[in-house]
Amino acid sequence: MTSQNPGRPPSAPLRKATVDGGARIAYWESGPPDAEPILLLHGYPANHLCWRHQIPVLARTHRVIAPDLLGWGASDRPSHLPFDYDTEVARVGHFLDALGIPSVNLFGHDYGGFLALGFTQTRPDRVRRLAILNSRAQSSFSRPWYEVFSFLTLAGRTPVLRSLARRLPFAGLHRRSLAPLLHAGHLDPATLSAYVDWMNTPGGSRWLLRFFADYRTSPRPELRARLTGITCPTAVIWGRKDPYLAPRIATELAAHIPQAELTMLSDAGHWLLDEQPETTTKALQHLLTRRPHH
Repeated sequence: MTSQNPGRPPSAPLRKATVDGGARIAYWESGPPDAEPILLLHGYPANHLCWRHQIPVLARTHRVIAPDLLGWGASDRPSHLPFDYDTEVARVGHFLDALGIPSVNLFGHDYGGFLALGFTQTRPDRVRRLAILNSRAQSSFSRPWYEVFSFLTLAGRTPVLRSLARRLPFAGLHRRSLAPLLHAGHLDPATLSAYVDWMNTPGGSRWLLRFFADYRTSPRPELRARLTGITCPTAVIWGRKDPYLAPRIATELAAHIPQAELTMLSDAGHWLLDEQPETTTKALQHLLTRRPHH
């Protein structure tokens, strides 16, 4: 893999897969094409580049596929398609269908972990191993951020608020929230721009509110109820200093998923992929050594 910045995949060229009647999902792929596949699902508001430290290592032994989820990064932002949770979970399967992949090792951070949990529960036959990293998973956000995301969902569903919210500097607000990562040297300016600059466009801000119109901040009790039914080897990897998502989410996952192993990183927060990349990657590599149930 060649790149001007060793240890990270280039942002282009990305491949494209078509789902849901013509919507294009951009994705990065590397590693031996006939090797066991890993699907990496990013979180909010990132794209496939959040896995830039992990991809080169995992691709030494596995076929690694890291998409920009529909609406994010270089993927299409269709306003006519639904983005509710069940549809988004099913869309993971549609993406795998488009690539002709029957089953994967499924690793998800943040929103990606939320989708990975639901997909594993509804399609256990398609998940060989599961990793959830700092995700709302079966729960939800800490109180201040619960209120923030609840406001965005309300704005997305309410015409008057939606009109006002479109004027918000979404890219600037997200830049500010990610500034500590930038200042600490965990995130470079080019990656940050790839995450948020599209929000500056009229179409970008319009789609973001369209997404939140279908989003729900409340916990989904069925996800919690089905944790004990997950039978594949599972890794729960967590930055303890996460201001958005409490460590109790991780401990509950580890306590109820029969084959779960918990890795708690004391010196990392929400962005553990950037803050503790080597430790996080080693935990994922360890998961890959565990024998799958099918």
